Amino acid sequence: MSIAERSTGTVWEGPLTTGTGRLDSGSGVLTGLDVTWAARTEAPGGKTSPEELAAAAHSSCFSMALALKLGEQQLTPQRLDVRATVTLDEVDGVPTIVSSALAIRARVDGVDAGKFERIVDEAAALCPVSRLFAGAKISVKAELE
Repeated sequence: MSIAERSTGTVWEGPLTTGTGRLDSGSGVLTGLDVTWAARTEAPGGKTSPEELAAAAHSSCFSMALALKLGEQQLTPQRLDVRATVTLDEVDGVPTIVSSALAIRARVDGVDAGKFERIVDEAAALCPVSRLFAGAKISVKAELE
């Protein structure tokens, strides 16, 4: 039995460069989000993209993994600010998600930089979205406030 299953669907109309898609999630939280090729490769213009959604998944997943690993060390984060930047690039002529760069600013009492770095590494190995991106370059820059 799985831990969780979630679904999201997109209805696309028209050709790639001028068409539009509308994304709706099963939970209803991501309802009516517009996606376009231009939002993906040029300016977002109030629309989202698969890369932005992947970045949202990665940053939220990593923040949970880091909170768990800190808790296992009896450390409670006052604040974790986890930002993900997902990059789409051309590889052998094919658009490919090549990296996800995580930037973390954390406020955690009772931990020094060395121990925090080790805990961040453990969270990186645990985060399911990081493992999903296993073929992409994932970088993590973490600092304590």
